[in-house]
Amino acid sequence: MTNGPTQTVSDYLAAMERRDLAAAKAMLAPGFSMTFPGGKRFETLDALVEWAKPRYRRALKTYDRFDAAPQADGSTVVYCFGALHGELNDGTPYSGIRFIDRFTVREGKLADQMVWNDMGEVLGKLG
Repeated sequence: MTNGPTQTVSDYLAAMERRDLAAAKAMLAPGFSMTFPGGKRFETLDALVEWAKPRYRRALKTYDRFDAAPQADGSTVVYCFGALHGELNDGTPYSGIRFIDRFTVREGKLADQMVWNDMGEVLGKLG
């Protein structure tokens, strides 16, 4: 990966996996929001972490690729594709869950994140 919007997204996702919320928050633009499957919307990382606690113990990502698309307004939309793996709260491991994240990067900061994944199907089958 090169410096720029794709690196910003990669650095943010790595900080979130380490649960370094201070580092992740430093990469967010004012007004940042996240939308997760089911229309779950969050405006803070702390709210996201609280929401995730009853769902899983760990969620890690393996990346297949990152695609960057410059926009007319000077921002860049970055998509990352791959698979989730980790551990549910009861210790059950999971892997191979498809995901796509879409970020808008504006002036070196993350303006928004949209998430699509198959976690709900897996949790439904395991739960």
